[in-house]
Amino acid sequence: MSQKTRRKEALEGIKVNRKLEENIKRMNEALGVGKSFDVICRRWIYGGKEMALYFIEGFVKDEVLNILAINLAKMKPSDLEPDPLDQLFYTYIGYLELYREREISRCVKQVLSGPLVLFIDGEEEALVMDARTYPARGPEEPDIEKVVRGPRDGYTETIVHNTALTRRRVRDPSLRMEHMTVGRRSKTDLVIAYIEDLSDPDLVQEVKRRIQSIQIDGLPMAEKTLEEFLFQKNWNPFPMVRYTERPDVAAVHLLEGHVLIFVDTSPSVMITPTTLFHHLQHAEEYRQKPVVGAYLRWVRFLAILVSVFLLPIWFYFAMHPSLLPESLRFLDVNKKGDVPLFWQLFVAEIGVDILRMASIHVPSPMSSALGLVSAIILGQIGVSTGLFVPEVIFYVAVAVIGNFATPSYELSLANRLVRLTLLFATYLLGPFGLLGGILFWFFLLLFSKSITLPYLWPMIPFHRWAFKDIMLRSPVPVNRRRPSILSPDEPDRAGE
Repeated sequence: MSQKTRRKEALEGIKVNRKLEENIKRMNEALGVGKSFDVICRRWIYGGKEMALYFIEGFVKDEVLNILAINLAKMKPSDLEPDPLDQLFYTYIGYLELYREREISRCVKQVLSGPLVLFIDGEEEALVMDARTYPARGPEEPDIEKVVRGPRDGYTETIVHNTALTRRRVRDPSLRMEHMTVGRRSKTDLVIAYIEDLSDPDLVQEVKRRIQSIQIDGLPMAEKTLEEFLFQKNWNPFPMVRYTERPDVAAVHLLEGHVLIFVDTSPSVMITPTTLFHHLQHAEEYRQKPVVGAYLRWVRFLAILVSVFLLPIWFYFAMHPSLLPESLRFLDVNKKGDVPLFWQLFVAEIGVDILRMASIHVPSPMSSALGLVSAIILGQIGVSTGLFVPEVIFYVAVAVIGNFATPSYELSLANRLVRLTLLFATYLLGPFGLLGGILFWFFLLLFSKSITLPYLWPMIPFHRWAFKDIMLRSPVPVNRRRPSILSPDEPDRAGE
């Protein structure tokens, strides 16, 4: 442990001193005042009392600072009698989010989080004023969760904005937003959201326990780092938590009994626990008539199945065309080409990922043109030179489109790994490899759990009503049951 770390931990438990100079010395050393340009210590004498105000430049509203200084400047020594702290707290600092703090370490944490901290000579408590304002963008529709009809607001990187967008849709007095902090150095703010008289208390406590057990200096990747600590299934490619940037989607899951986790600096909210089928649904299905929503859902299911199984199955029959019935002879490859078929498929798959990554790293106005032009030119040249046969380009394109139709980006990446695994297994072991690969991934899903929730529920274990709702997209007035697997305290949506 470094000397600086020991000094930080030495502040734990130290109370605010009556001597202002002692407090200033400890705060300046802990915060690096004079070394960091944005950490400000402003010393004042108002009403005959010495004061020291600490804040971070850029985190505080200038108008609040100006009003505070003007109000304090009007005070006379008699105005602070008999108790200066009470007079400031109840009379002269007219700010709503004002509270007291007794420990130096907590004062340091508050300054670094954004609020102002005011020390007064002769007092054993500091005043904390939450007047912070973070640099933030406005709520915009998420790029990966767009709908034809529906609200265009989305979560941002500011946690307070995100909780407000959620409360706007769920005005239940039982909605709880509990604040937590993770990271010894980063002090990242988290909020756990749930409806108290609806969510399973054991589930809420388990989520809290897992978060409190995290020992790390910071969350550099925000929600993704948190996910790795919460679930610790890092070699399982399937997502154990659903991310959303839409407040309406988050509100729906709250009303079902799920627990949400907001992480400051991230526009994605974590929904937990989730199953595989949570990642197959999209808000667009509920923005259309039930029959249209059911049709869209089935088309999406078909596209996802095609993205996973089309290439391995076609590759197997292309390598064994004699197994094809006469009616399916068109699936055979007219000309095998100079490169083995497996390596054509493998190179095409890797090429698609390269194009995807390249489009991410170029400016937005150029990304669409890059993907389109590259796919056309490279595909045409590949066929012309004999590197690819036309069938490979076609079937890879169909599989990729199925990937793009997957609502969850994390699930689409997992499905891509499943497809590549099945291709390799089929190439090495033929039909036994294809069947063995499918069974391997199936049993991986079967024995996976998101906290306590079986990943394949309601298919395994089977639940008739829940499975019907997934397959058919029931009308909302008919779908009155909350997911029983979440053990909600109020199973019926009508409250009966």
